[in-house]
Amino acid sequence: MMANFEKADELGRREFIAHAAKACLGVGLMPMAGSYIHNSVKALTPGARPAAARHVIYLNMGGAMSHLDTFGPKPNNPDIQGPTKSIPTSADGVILSENLPLTAKHMHNASVIKTMVTSQGAHEQASYLMHTSYLKRGTIVHPTFGSWVAKLSGEINRTIPMNVKIGGGGGGAGFLEAKYGALPIGNPSQGLANSKMASYLDDSKFGSRIAMTEQLNENFATAYPQKQVRAYSDLYKDAVKLMKSDDLNAFDITQEPESMNELYGTTNFGQGCLLARRLIENKVRYVEVTRGGWDTHNDNFNAVANNCLDIDKALSGLLLDLEMRGLLKETMVVLTSEFGRTPNINGRDGRDHWPYCFTAFLAGGGIKGGVSYGETDDQGRSPVEGKPIKPEDLNATIAYNLGLPLQDVQYSPSGRPFTVAHKGEPLFDVIA
Repeated sequence: MMANFEKADELGRREFIAHAAKACLGVGLMPMAGSYIHNSVKALTPGARPAAARHVIYLNMGGAMSHLDTFGPKPNNPDIQGPTKSIPTSADGVILSENLPLTAKHMHNASVIKTMVTSQGAHEQASYLMHTSYLKRGTIVHPTFGSWVAKLSGEINRTIPMNVKIGGGGGGAGFLEAKYGALPIGNPSQGLANSKMASYLDDSKFGSRIAMTEQLNENFATAYPQKQVRAYSDLYKDAVKLMKSDDLNAFDITQEPESMNELYGTTNFGQGCLLARRLIENKVRYVEVTRGGWDTHNDNFNAVANNCLDIDKALSGLLLDLEMRGLLKETMVVLTSEFGRTPNINGRDGRDHWPYCFTAFLAGGGIKGGVSYGETDDQGRSPVEGKPIKPEDLNATIAYNLGLPLQDVQYSPSGRPFTVAHKGEPLFDVIA
C-alpha cells in the first residue's frame, strides 16, 4: 500500500486521507487538506516596496464575460455594440455598459484595463493561464495565484486558511506544498461543510481517535519524510483547531443582519461576496468567488443583462461595504474572466470566444481611482492604445500591490524554477 501511496498524485493522496479521516475521526473537514499556513514566509525582499494591500478578493467570471456588454462598450459602433447602451460613471471620461449602473457609481475608486489579451481561446487552458501565469502542460501542475499568495505572504490569522475559493473548481497548490492550496467552499450560505464533530462521538472518543491518528502519522512520516507527507501530517490538528475555534464563525453568513442580504443580494454570487468580506475581516489573505454562466454563444444580450443584475448588485455592495468598514484601502477587488467575446454577433444573437481583447476591473488597495487604461479599435477587436496586458501582467500587478517578491524563485520537483507571475510586469498606470 505504501508503494501505491508514493505513486499517487496529490489529488489521489488528498482523497485517500480525506476518506480515512472521515472514517476514523468522524469528521468531514478534509476538503481543506493542505489549506493552512504553518510557517511564516517573509514576503518582502530587502528594499522592496511595502505592500499597498493586505488582501485580495478575486471575482472570477467563468465562461468568458463579454467585454463589449460590460466594461468595454463601443457606443459609436451600433453594428458591433448591438442593443446594449453605454452610461457615464462617477469618474470623468469613463463609461460602462448600461448593465452595470450600480458599479458605475464606484468608478472613482476603480480602474478598468481595456487591453487584456491572452494566447488561449479555450476555456480550460485560458482559465489555467489566468490563474497560474503559465501555459497548461502535461508534465507539471503549476500553483494557482492564491497558492502563491499563501506561500509568499506572512500569515495574519493562525487558525483560518490564507487561501479560500468560493464556487467553481480548481485552486490547487500545484508543486507547492499542499497546505497552500485553496480551501473550497461550495455553497456560501452553508458555510464550511462538515466542520462539526460527528453526532455519534463525544470528546473522549474523539480525543482517543486523534491520538491514534497522530501515532500512525508519526510512524508514516518517519518512514516517508517527503515534504508533501510532512504537509499532511499537521492536517488533523489544524482541522481540530479550527473546529474548536471561534474563527469558525467567520464562515457563517447567517450571523449577518438582513440589511447585508439586501445590499449584496441573495444569489450564490452575492452571498459569496458577503462571505468574502467576512473572511477578509478575519484576516484571510486571498478569497476567490466564481460566477459562471458567461459562455454566451446564444442570446448574448439577454443572458449578459440577466447575469449583470447579479454581478452589479454584489460588486457594488461589496465595494460600498468595504469602504464603509475602512477595508477598501487594504483590500484589492479584481473582476475579470479568461478571455472576451467576439465583436461580431453570430446568427444565434450570441458572441463567440475572443482571446484578442477583454477587460479587467480593479478597485481598492493600491489601485488608482477613475482610470480607464488603454483603448481598443472601433470594433473592440484589439488594443490600439496602451500595451496589451497579458494574464501574467495582471497577476504581477496584484502581486506588486501585495508586496510579494516577483523574483522569488520556487522550484518544482524536477528542479525547474518558477516565480509568482512568470515574466509578467506590473501595470504602473493603474497603481497608486
